[in-house]
Amino acid sequence: MKIAERAAGAVIGALIGDALGLGPHWYYDLTELREDYGDWITGYTDPKPGRYHAGMKAGQSSQTGLILVMLLRSLVENGGYNEEDFTERLDRELLSHLDGTPMHGPGGYTNQSIREAYRRRVGQKLGWDRVGGHADTTEAAERAVVLAARYAISPQKVAATVSANCMLTQSDEAIVAMTTAFNCVVALLVTGEKLDSVLSDKLMVQVKAGNLPFHVVTGHNRTMPRPGDPGAPRRGKFSSPDALLTPSYMAEAVEDPAIRIEPAWKVSIAYGMPCAIYHQLPAAYYLGARFRNDFESAVLHALNGGGQNMSRACLTGALVGAQVGLSGIPDRFVTGLENYSELVTLARRLGEQAEPVH
Repeated sequence: MKIAERAAGAVIGALIGDALGLGPHWYYDLTELREDYGDWITGYTDPKPGRYHAGMKAGQSSQTGLILVMLLRSLVENGGYNEEDFTERLDRELLSHLDGTPMHGPGGYTNQSIREAYRRRVGQKLGWDRVGGHADTTEAAERAVVLAARYAISPQKVAATVSANCMLTQSDEAIVAMTTAFNCVVALLVTGEKLDSVLSDKLMVQVKAGNLPFHVVTGHNRTMPRPGDPGAPRRGKFSSPDALLTPSYMAEAVEDPAIRIEPAWKVSIAYGMPCAIYHQLPAAYYLGARFRNDFESAVLHALNGGGQNMSRACLTGALVGAQVGLSGIPDRFVTGLENYSELVTLARRLGEQAEPVH
């Protein structure tokens, strides 16, 4: 499968996951979720009156999805990442329509990281280099999927663009590191790797080669340093490479017959329903490894777990979309997206830009 096909699959997979979560978003009471949507949600749904995103329609994108599309358009139209162009779009197409409150703005709800960016950028008139706040959520990880897809063949470029883009709205080093690590995983999957128990070893090879900016002290297979060693084999701006190790631990849990999460949607309970990235990523990695060849099962189990299911489904959709490619995503999920024809065209154009030139 060509990189272009996998790149497009990652992008559309993320958008599908985001839109699937629009209706049943943020139900922390699973009994209430089942009462409103039945025992098993199988596709796009309208939000209920009085809920998050009320008034929007099935198949539409949340605000995070809309920002992802802004970045996608910027990349395609500029032929690569142009931070000034992207931030101008944020100013014009997003921040000018916000008022700093949660239940307002495009996409029906404005997340904490964007509210903080609004206050600094619009309220305090700060430059984009001083806007990032300390939200511990996954908005940046979700939109940066397009950067991972675009630059998949260049780990250094993925790490540089993703971390820079994340810091526009989220400045906590640990969050930036986890956001960068997630998208380094997406990039490897776009190049044809699988989300399995050895994927993290391949990421660590990139660290040792100086391609990924993670600090590491240990040697091969995380062995202890020997007396007299001159220091760390690799020093990077992120304090440790542990965020790169999480995906393979989750894959090992899938492969170990003594570890079972049944049904798989209960991954939300095992790793936590809340919004924080340290709850979201393990669940997405688990589902991305367990259903690496089954896009529908992956995103629906992510969705039916409740809580912050929109982000869980978005992240999972990117991971599995990258593994199955655009053609491996069931048509009903693609055509159910609002403006799906334009989105698929943009994703395919991005994929063409990502394809190596021979």
